[in-house]
Amino acid sequence: MPVITIAGGLRQLCRTIDQIDAQMLLQFVLKVNKAFILTHPEYVLTSAQTVAFNDLVARRKTGEPVAYLIGEREFYDLTFKVTPAVLIPRPETELLVELALTRIDADGCKHILDLGTGCGSVAITIAKHRPQSDVVAVDLSIDAVSVARINAHNHALQNLSIITGNWFDKFADKKFDLIVSNPPYVAVGDPHLLQGDLRFEPQIALTAGDNGLACLHDIVVTAPKYLNADGWLLLEHGYDQSDACQQLLAEAGFRHIFSHPDLAGMMRVSGGKL
Repeated sequence: MPVITIAGGLRQLCRTIDQIDAQMLLQFVLKVNKAFILTHPEYVLTSAQTVAFNDLVARRKTGEPVAYLIGEREFYDLTFKVTPAVLIPRPETELLVELALTRIDADGCKHILDLGTGCGSVAITIAKHRPQSDVVAVDLSIDAVSVARINAHNHALQNLSIITGNWFDKFADKKFDLIVSNPPYVAVGDPHLLQGDLRFEPQIALTAGDNGLACLHDIVVTAPKYLNADGWLLLEHGYDQSDACQQLLAEAGFRHIFSHPDLAGMMRVSGGKL
C-alpha cells in the first residue's frame, strides 16, 4: 500500500473533495485536532488509517455529509453527536439560540420548551447557558430522542428533560415562559431537497405541507395555550417565510412581533410575545 502523509493526502484529495472536509476526515481518523494536521504535514498514516481515510473519502465523494461520517457536529460552543436520524445542526440556527438567551436572565428561572429538538442542539445549548432554567425538549422521532438524550448525558445536564411526542400533545395544562422551534419548513418537492446534505437527512424533519408552512402554522395557533402571560414564541423558518410567520403570529394574538436576519442577511427567525 502506498505511503500517505498528511500533506500528500490533502494535496491529492483537494482535487475531489473540499479541503476543509478532507481535514476534518483526517482529524477524525487520526484522532487529532486541526493544529496537529497543520503542523505535522509529514506525518505518515498507518495502513489501517489509510484504509479508513480512503473509505471515508469515497463516501464523501458520493455526497454523504461529513457530520454523518464522523458522527458529530459543532454548534454554538458545544459538540453534538449526530446520526442520519437527525438533522445536522447548522450555523444559522445559532441565531435561534442567541435570541432565546437574550430573553432569559442568566440567573433567572424560566420554563422553556423546544419543539422538534432533533439531536437536542438548541435545547441543550440553552440549558447549558441558563442552568437555573428548566428546559423540556420534544421530538416525534424515537431515534432522534435517543440521540438527544445521549447529547444531554455527554454535556452533564440536570435541567433538561427530553421526551417523545408530537408538538404539544404531552403537556396537558403545563405552561412555559419561552417556546422555541426549528420545525420542518421546506416545501414538499422543493428542488433543494435533491442537493447537498439534504439528500441524506430525514425528510420528516425537513418538509411540511402548505408550501412549507404547515408545521409553523400548527405551532403558532397552538402555542398561546401553553405560554404564560408575556411568554415568547421564537421560530426558525425559510428565507422567504418571514411575512407569513408574522401574519400567523398577529392572527394568534402575539405582539412585539419581529423577524431577524441570519449572518447571510436572510430573515431566519421570527417571534412574538403573548
